[in-house]
Amino acid sequence: MIEGGSEMYRVEDTMTRIVNNAGENDAVIFSTPTGIFAGIRNEPYMQLRQISTRDIDMERIARVNSLSRQFAEHKITLSQLHTALAHLDNNIPYFPMWMQILGAAVLSALLMVIFTQQYDWYDIPLAGVAGAVGFAVAVYVRHLAKIKFVSELTGSLALALTALLGVRLGLGHNIDNILIGAVMPLVPGVAITNSIRDLLAGHLLTGMARGMEAILTASAIGFGIAVVISMG
Repeated sequence: MIEGGSEMYRVEDTMTRIVNNAGENDAVIFSTPTGIFAGIRNEPYMQLRQISTRDIDMERIARVNSLSRQFAEHKITLSQLHTALAHLDNNIPYFPMWMQILGAAVLSALLMVIFTQQYDWYDIPLAGVAGAVGFAVAVYVRHLAKIKFVSELTGSLALALTALLGVRLGLGHNIDNILIGAVMPLVPGVAITNSIRDLLAGHLLTGMARGMEAILTASAIGFGIAVVISMG
């Protein structure tokens, strides 16, 4: 769930419910974006699991919630739950890449209209193309280099170059409107929302850490666009 971008209070609540339904009523669980501590009160054993990768994957979170509910309703046993979770971890369902890129293009074009309140039919297609290019580059770099924020930086560079080139070729009119829509697939909106929800739920350490991560991601996106615009 943490790897999928879930809030910490949801992670701890799900783990506590699983432990309670397994027959232990005194679980001690502490989670952060980079690790989980779990144990039983007054017992000498504790487990620590490091979280090395984090992304936004609502499908994974939904499936883990579904499995935990099935276990709570005694539809599956503890061993079956463990097997199902292990299988989910190794076989995460994803939409095909072409569909994700197409979705990024549609999202960019529609959000450009929503945010700018302008129906410029020259800018809408270019915003979709720039958003698709930026998203595709970001995904490719994310798989190629495991360094955080590099994918967002290169993706923003790619979409800004695409938008600038399109305007220079006469395929678009207003580069500001195009960039507003094209950048949306890269914006860490879920991370910012989860950061605020964690802060409101009392998870101050996690909320501040995720908030800073979202700010750095947004800064990387803004830096990439600013570099291209300043050169153009």
